[in-house]
Order: sequence, then structure tokens, then C-alpha cells
Amino acid sequence: MSKKVYRIFIINPGSTSTKLSLFENRKNIFTTDVFHDSSVLLTFPTINDQLEYRMKVIHEFLEEDHIDLTGIDAVVGRGGGCYAVPGGIYEVDERLLEDTRVVKGGLYHASMLGVQMASEIHKKYGGLCIMMDPPIVDELCDDARITGLKGVYRRAVSHALNLKATARHHAKLMGKRYDECNFIVCHIDGGISITAHDHGKMIDGNDAGGGEGPFTPTRMGSLAITDGRRVLKDLSDETIRDLCSQAGGLTNWFGTSNSDAVHKMVEEGDEVAVRVWNAMIYQVIKWIGMMSTPLKGKVDAILLTGGLLRFPEVGGRIEESCGWIAPVFQYPGEFEQEAMAAGAMRVLTGEEKTKKYPGKPVWAGFHFDQIPES
Repeated sequence: MSKKVYRIFIINPGSTSTKLSLFENRKNIFTTDVFHDSSVLLTFPTINDQLEYRMKVIHEFLEEDHIDLTGIDAVVGRGGGCYAVPGGIYEVDERLLEDTRVVKGGLYHASMLGVQMASEIHKKYGGLCIMMDPPIVDELCDDARITGLKGVYRRAVSHALNLKATARHHAKLMGKRYDECNFIVCHIDGGISITAHDHGKMIDGNDAGGGEGPFTPTRMGSLAITDGRRVLKDLSDETIRDLCSQAGGLTNWFGTSNSDAVHKMVEEGDEVAVRVWNAMIYQVIKWIGMMSTPLKGKVDAILLTGGLLRFPEVGGRIEESCGWIAPVFQYPGEFEQEAMAAGAMRVLTGEEKTKKYPGKPVWAGFHFDQIPES
């Protein structure tokens, strides 16, 4: 164990919150999670326009808690928006920042602010500036990429950081390595990712960033193309994009992404809230069943993580419906802050080297494709 005490600042913007942490080595000194109601975030024309607002939150947090980041050893920002990359730890450079700002990888989500916010802190205080296992980690098996339209392929967009951290944690509790296990891992919160992990690789899962899969507190989820044409045809591209990322799901139904507020309506017996809430859980269950088949039913465990597990019926109904597939384990909240701090420590102590952002996608088509460069 390193004798030096490394200070690591973690910035993790999600669809409805900005989570900030300060670590000394692997010890979490403190964490604050600032909730942002979607009704406020939607006043900004684009997610990039939220940068100044969210930076203000950071500076207020630092000032109010008398935190001095002078001499910080590492700043870690949750990544997203850039081209898809292999899993790993990447230094934040200008190419990565620019590709993130212009959404080269197609993921339009608040996570794209993470490296931008980290860069702003880095400019002021110095230190190593990195991202780790961003949402656009691509490990899909080739069969999972194909669609019924020639040249149109499914993307890998998920809560990769928390999914992999949860899987590694559970594998360790089993006395095994992550790459020795098969898991279905679900992140259930403002966004929902449901993924199949085959010996350390996420070989399939819903495109959570693109709106595929269950609807969520902020995302409209999968629709039949015919329904999409009928309902969305007169809407702007920006409005459709927002419905897929921050204005759909519970927000669209109830005008807020605050799950506590919606759940209170459920507890009070509101007919619409009860029906919609139960349908959201039902869709999660359905997608878990789908992810069991790429693993050929050989599933060591179903792992649930994320903020919505604070409501007992979420995990309870999943276990009731899916427990026959594999044992179900719940890890409420998430491991993202700890995972980013641990990654920074591996780099700072020389255990792992950072990767250079390649500026191109990890997968760019099959050999029989002729895909023009963007």
C-alpha cells in the first residue's frame, strides 16, 4: 500500500444530479450529491449549456465546506459523448474534450459534462486529469450489433462504470475474478441499463443513452417505429433527443424526474402513478429476461444497483419474477465514485498506465461495409 496520501477529486454528473467526492487514497473523505430537477435542466438549450450552472454548484460546494483543492493529485470526470472506446483509463486531452462537446459518439447525456468539468478544475488546480470506463465502452458481440436495416448498427451505451464496478465487487465476494463469471447487471436509476456480462465483457445490453429499453424517470424507452412516426413526426430533433435522454418517462408523465415525488403519489394510491410505476418495473423485468439468453442461461447472478432500489418493491418484484434465472443480489446506490478513485490510485501508484484517447470508434463496421468517414 502506498505511503503517500493522494488526494483525488471525483466529478460525476448524471441525468438528475452532480455527485462530488474527495478521496484520500481509497478512503472517501466525503461525498455530496446535488439533485437537479429536470424542469430546471430543461431551461438550458443543450446539455453543454449546463456547464456553467454545474460548475457553479462545484464552486459553491468547495467554498461552503472550506475545501482547498490546491495540490490535488488527480481529478476524475465521468466520460461520455466521445467516440466509443475500449474499457480503461484515459487522460483528458483537447481532442477528447472537443469530441465530447460535439457528441462524436452519439451519446447525448449529462455524463458528457464530466470531462469538461474535470478539465475546468484541472486548469485551476492542476493534477492528473482522467476519465475511466465511460458510458460508451463498447464490448458488444457482433451478433448484438446487427439490425434489420443494412448499415445501421446498435450502439453500446450504458452505465458502464457502475455496472463493471458492481460486477467486480460481487465476483470478489464469490472468491472469483470478474472475467471468470457470467452476470446480468442492472443499473436502475434516472437512467436504466440492463447488460449481459460474459467473462468480463459486456456482450449485450440496451442502448440506454439512445432511449432503448425500459422507460425511466427521464427517458421514454423503446417504441415501435410506427408509434414513433405517428407521435414524434411533428417534433423537432431537439425535442425528440430530450425525450430520449431527459424529458421522457416519469418526467413526461408527471412533469418531474423526482422519483421520491412520484413514489409518494404511488403510496397515496394515485391510479395513474401506480400504473406507470408498475409498468416501469415490469419493463426492467422483461429486459432482464432478454439478457439471460445471450448467456445461454448460464448466469451466476443477477446484480441490481442504482438509486431506485431504495424503494423495496423494485428489487422485490424483480427477484419474484427473475429469481428462477439466477440468484438476485441488490447493491443499492452505486460504486461509481469508488471505482473512479480506485482507477486514479492505480495510475498514481504506477499499477496501471493511462491510455491515449484514439479519436476514432473502437468498432467502425464489418469488413463488408463501406462506411464513409464522418
